[in-house]
Amino acid sequence: MDKAIDISEFDYPLPDERIARFPLDDRAGSKLLLYRDGTIGESVFRNVAEYLPEGTLVVFNNTKVIRARLLFHKATGARIEIFCLEPHEPADYERAFAVTGSCTWHCIVGNSKKWKEGALAIEYDGGTLSAERVTGQSAGDIIRFRWSSGHTFGQLLELLGRTPIPPYLCRESEEIDTVRYQTVYSKWEGSVAAPTAGLHFTPEILAELPLKGFDTAEVTLHVGAGTFLPVKEKDARDHRMHTEFFQVDLATLDKLAASVKSGIIAVGTTSVRTLESLAVLGERVILHGDAEPERVVGQWEAYTNGTTEENAAAPLAALAGWMRSRQMTQLHAATEIMITPGYRWRTVRGLITNFHQPQSTLLLLISALVGERWREIYSYALGHGFRFLSYGDSSLLVP
Repeated sequence: MDKAIDISEFDYPLPDERIARFPLDDRAGSKLLLYRDGTIGESVFRNVAEYLPEGTLVVFNNTKVIRARLLFHKATGARIEIFCLEPHEPADYERAFAVTGSCTWHCIVGNSKKWKEGALAIEYDGGTLSAERVTGQSAGDIIRFRWSSGHTFGQLLELLGRTPIPPYLCRESEEIDTVRYQTVYSKWEGSVAAPTAGLHFTPEILAELPLKGFDTAEVTLHVGAGTFLPVKEKDARDHRMHTEFFQVDLATLDKLAASVKSGIIAVGTTSVRTLESLAVLGERVILHGDAEPERVVGQWEAYTNGTTEENAAAPLAALAGWMRSRQMTQLHAATEIMITPGYRWRTVRGLITNFHQPQSTLLLLISALVGERWREIYSYALGHGFRFLSYGDSSLLVP
């Protein structure tokens, strides 16, 4: 990454009224912008299967949004919000949601100045949930939760938590968000933000895909709050990318390796980050043999690993072989990958995605895929009544 990335070049005017504050009643009724073979057009999302390239594998992120916002009130009446970001102890999501009695989480504390010391508490039918600071950190606090009922922590979040809708919606979460800020295929709890490209899919569309000859696969990447962080540095290379955890099973990895040549369409930028990170891990195996691929994929590692593979079939196969040699059926890893203009794509042929904020890492990713045409694509969307951001309309980008 030798060339500076001036983030001001990835700006565009986004009128407030174009931000979708609420979802449409009909998930599949959203507008669908089409960018294929260099041309721009539009349709309705329920027709998306008609426009997918023949023979492609469609990959979904099956993470599930947790009710991560807990509201506490001090005796003075001050409201303290604790936003659970990721588990600290136990450190993995499955155990963190299943634990009873006590756990610690990395959190963001809202109205933090009003909480000087002591524990906070929420009373509920059957017990009390208390929260106390273990330590404060620059990226947030570590909070210890304690409770005496037989509930798991996952059950307490479902009972007491609120859905963490994006801050740019500028409203409190409502009951509709508990259903609509969740994909219909979500399975594994862990995200504090939805993989919003998938919000348009319905069971009917999912059932239609195999009937039209499209295979599907699922990966899991737990979306963190860092996905909403704007790029504040003039040179985007100075932006510190957040870490997100992902997992994939061996059978899916085999399917991905077999599908690279025919083409992979990612549903959402989180699926992209997972797929491209898997290829980097596979390249690490090729380059370093027995080196552990499970450590974090670095922010710029994909630009500096030095492999000459033209696509990800060989790296993905190498990663699958590494798993088989250790009798592993599932890979757990994390990524800080940042995809910017000039990126060499490994796995992804096209992308289904919503319309992203100006000067964001997600818009940089779009530019890496479609080049300077992103300006025409977004101009078309603005000029043809498309709704923007998480609850907005969708696009199919196949450069």
